[in-house]
Amino acid sequence: MKSMPDATDRRILRQLLADPEAPNAVLAGRAGVTPASLWRRLERMRETGVIAAIQSRIDWRALGWEVEVSLRFNLDKTNPRAFDEFMAAARDVPEVIEIQTFLGSVDLRLSVIARDMAHWQQIYRDRILTLPHVSDIDALMLVSTIKDSTELAL
Repeated sequence: MKSMPDATDRRILRQLLADPEAPNAVLAGRAGVTPASLWRRLERMRETGVIAAIQSRIDWRALGWEVEVSLRFNLDKTNPRAFDEFMAAARDVPEVIEIQTFLGSVDLRLSVIARDMAHWQQIYRDRILTLPHVSDIDALMLVSTIKDSTELAL
């Protein structure tokens, strides 16, 4: 059973979220703990799954990937393998950067990136429309991101 983070753990997590690249000594000072205590607490939170990973976020637009599209799919569920076969095929599309499944009126959502509109059209024709068991697709083109955060009040 996971133990809930205490007030000190939450201070450490707030500092880690604010500056994930800060050295442990700096994080410890900001969180009001010793470096040894910080290390022990971070290790415990990793072991219990509170901290799953520390990741780098890539700005795809800075690398020339200007188009992002969210595709919502409904699958033909008459085939019992529809979800598995669709997800296996979607994983093989290099431009798919996220796959999510849902309960409700949408079965799956894919986030797809492309260099430009011509590249998007090629991906859509050659890779998306050939995905198996699709009964309906809805495409939403990203215009701007207003908020993009994984932070919660800790």
